[in-house]
Amino acid sequence: MDAQEWDARYAESETVWGSPPNPVIVEFATSLPHGRALDLGCGEGRHSLWLATRGWEVTGVDFSRVAVDKARAIAAQAPRRVRERLTYACADVTEITFDAEYDLILSAYLHFPPPQRRALIDNAIAALKPDGILIFLGHDSTNPTEGVGGPRDPEILYTPTDLAEEMHDRLDIRTAERRMRETDAGMAIDALVVARKPTLGS
Repeated sequence: MDAQEWDARYAESETVWGSPPNPVIVEFATSLPHGRALDLGCGEGRHSLWLATRGWEVTGVDFSRVAVDKARAIAAQAPRRVRERLTYACADVTEITFDAEYDLILSAYLHFPPPQRRALIDNAIAALKPDGILIFLGHDSTNPTEGVGGPRDPEILYTPTDLAEEMHDRLDIRTAERRMRETDAGMAIDALVVARKPTLGS
């Protein structure tokens, strides 16, 4: 889907993904010390807002202008100290580059053909500080046949092994596994990789 198609989808309902953060994001981010976070493909900002309420300074990026506008509108209802920690930008996450200043980077349910996915991973790794954490979560390649929901195009799906290999030993892989996710329609299968950028010289 291109940006205009996502604009139309985000315009159809009040919130496409719901307000609570994904439990896997909560599981792995809760124990991390606060710092600077980058939420790639932030959508309506549910993860960005959750992180900001926990003391993180967060930049959320999405190529849907409608999604970014909705994220800003939702954030406007938060306390001032939370709003001041949030920044949203409309951009293509496979093309934009960032300074290497982030302690945490999220990629939740972003799906592209392999060349664009590798560009996304390259950009994320470059933007991480040493010791920074990348959480990459999405629909697993087995989901169309063994799970429910999500995209059906196998080209844009991946496994934890695919993701780990595309990181080319540039990150220390802490977790690479399939996760089951209960939905109203049944059990979905996700691919999860959590990785740390090595300290310089380590």
